[in-house]
Amino acid sequence: MEVHTFLLHLLIILLSARLFAELAVRLQLPSVIGELFAGILLGPSLLGWVSPSEAIKLLAEIGIILLLFEVGLDTDLRRLMRTGMKSFLVAIIGFIAPLLLGFSLAYWLFDLPLLVSLFIGGTLTATSIGITVRVLTDLKRHHSMEGQIVLGAAVVDDILGVILLAMLYEFSVAGEVNVLNAGKVMTFIIAFFFIAPIVAKLLSMVISRLHEKSEIPGLIPTMIVSLVLFFAWLAHAIGAPELLGGFAAGLALSRRFFLPLGVALRSSRKFANRIEQEMKPVIHLFTPIFFVMVGLSLSLHEIDWSSSFIWLFSLSLLFAAVVGKLLGAFVLNVPMRMRWIIGTAMIPRGEVGLVFAELGRVSGILNNEVYAGMIIVIALTTLLPPFVMKWYYARS
Repeated sequence: MEVHTFLLHLLIILLSARLFAELAVRLQLPSVIGELFAGILLGPSLLGWVSPSEAIKLLAEIGIILLLFEVGLDTDLRRLMRTGMKSFLVAIIGFIAPLLLGFSLAYWLFDLPLLVSLFIGGTLTATSIGITVRVLTDLKRHHSMEGQIVLGAAVVDDILGVILLAMLYEFSVAGEVNVLNAGKVMTFIIAFFFIAPIVAKLLSMVISRLHEKSEIPGLIPTMIVSLVLFFAWLAHAIGAPELLGGFAAGLALSRRFFLPLGVALRSSRKFANRIEQEMKPVIHLFTPIFFVMVGLSLSLHEIDWSSSFIWLFSLSLLFAAVVGKLLGAFVLNVPMRMRWIIGTAMIPRGEVGLVFAELGRVSGILNNEVYAGMIIVIALTTLLPPFVMKWYYARS
């Protein structure tokens, strides 16, 4: 692709992503739905104006690494400790149940290969903490008991989801399920999560000192993006996906992160807030490119919509996605109304589900038809729960 063509495509992607994200929010939908639609509109499914070139793919990769950095930055481990066992139960059951249900349906009902079935089950485990937080905040229920349980569970869900993603990535690279390799990757990931926060905290102190002395603006975004990219490279070096490094960096630099023996390593709340404020414009510039890229990669023309497979597949996985998350809430000893709210709040897959599905597609594990079915399930589980929650709160 020539430079002027790439610049034109990037211009179209950024403007259309913003336009449809704004429209989605005005319609009370998650902004990610608008960005996904922008990709479908521009790509081979409809207009065919933009094709997913290598340059766009690289920008999308940076976008997803920064998105996971933001997820880590917003993760509050103290909230998890406050809600305790309730959040842990909701997260664990809401993680295992969709994984088993999705895998079982794909492997035994639809007779799909083992690795494909694992990716499908893994995609259904995701919960979008961003969408959940936004809905609860809009309803002014984020400080309620059910709100705290949901947010605490979403923290565990994020951490488990990223670890599972790393395992699936290893499987996709190896082309088979190798228990020994999986054990090695798991060991590396655990070590990475122990070492990364300490390294990040120490580096954040250096960045803070340099920021105080620097006379040139833009030091924080430059240093933090460099740190995130370094962590992404390090994650790849240990055999995990690059986005795991972004998540670990965000978690380590979060103003809400603490180390049991690391009181001296805590960065100041003021500096942590400064990181968050100065990084958001950079993150919000790159992450829409990823979601538009997901839409560009989907060719709806290649799907046989008259085939019963796509409809039966999508509806079966939608059932698994919804029931799996509701089961996690129904084990709690709380009023029935609260169980429904918690279960519904855990359903949205959003950007996290799209990360799983896209990794499966890029690895060549999910074909176009299976990938399209996953996108349908992710879209429905992202669109419907916010409306259900608003209706339920208004009714009760």
